Amino acid sequence: MLTAEHIESFVTDGFVRVPNAFSTELAAECRDLLWKQLDMDPGDRSTWTREVIRLGVRSDDAFVRSANTTVLTEAYDQLVGHGRWLPMDAIGTFPVRFPADRAPEQAEDYGWHIDASFLSPEGEATIGAGDWEGELALVPPDYDKVFRCNVSSRGRGLLVLLLYSDTGEQDAPTLIRSGSHLDVPPLLAPYGPEGTYLDCGSVGADRPHALATGRAGDAYLCHPFLVHTPITNTGTAPRFMAQPSLQLAGEFDLNRTDGQPVPVERAIRVGLGRG
Repeated sequence: MLTAEHIESFVTDGFVRVPNAFSTELAAECRDLLWKQLDMDPGDRSTWTREVIRLGVRSDDAFVRSANTTVLTEAYDQLVGHGRWLPMDAIGTFPVRFPADRAPEQAEDYGWHIDASFLSPEGEATIGAGDWEGELALVPPDYDKVFRCNVSSRGRGLLVLLLYSDTGEQDAPTLIRSGSHLDVPPLLAPYGPEGTYLDCGSVGADRPHALATGRAGDAYLCHPFLVHTPITNTGTAPRFMAQPSLQLAGEFDLNRTDGQPVPVERAIRVGLGRG
């Protein structure tokens, strides 16, 4: 599905946009389900009382289908490797962003980060599956003690952004530091398989910015080490998006001898100076 140029762009920039990854009709069906969960009136702005509401994981058929279309599964194969990822049977989380009178880079939860890929031993002991369902109003206050990443990206093959609403520059598109995924591997490597929580405030700070804009039904496939942040919705309509993890069947092999490294592995090797 992805051309050679798309794949090289993914290795260099850390993401690729997949237009029409799922249908606009399916996107609308997913939005309707999220509106029902929010218990708000789409036509009454007075009911939109918060800047962002984070909804947890859902396994409704519409959401599962949106993340497992032929277009997307073929792209997963190309970037992660055939047989090396697990089909998504639940989708989330959903940060729903409502219009707010605030500067674009001053969202109430603004912060440059990479998404964690596994729990620390403390996290495994304290966080259960039920914590990811329903509404996630806040992230754990001890996030740095609970979540981890390691250089082989244990647990995460890709960060997937599924756009369920049209997302222009004013509609809270995810802000990306293009190429920042190449700055992360040398920071994680010293921590070995156990990994660490990585503060990304300054990681890739000199990299150019990109906005994950698109139409409802588009998707962005992002390297698991891509540094990004939410920004404020300064538009006129709520922004609906999911940000699931494509889970790995195993771990990436940065010393692969059974063929060419897949694009995610290649990017990590480039970041380590071994590309």
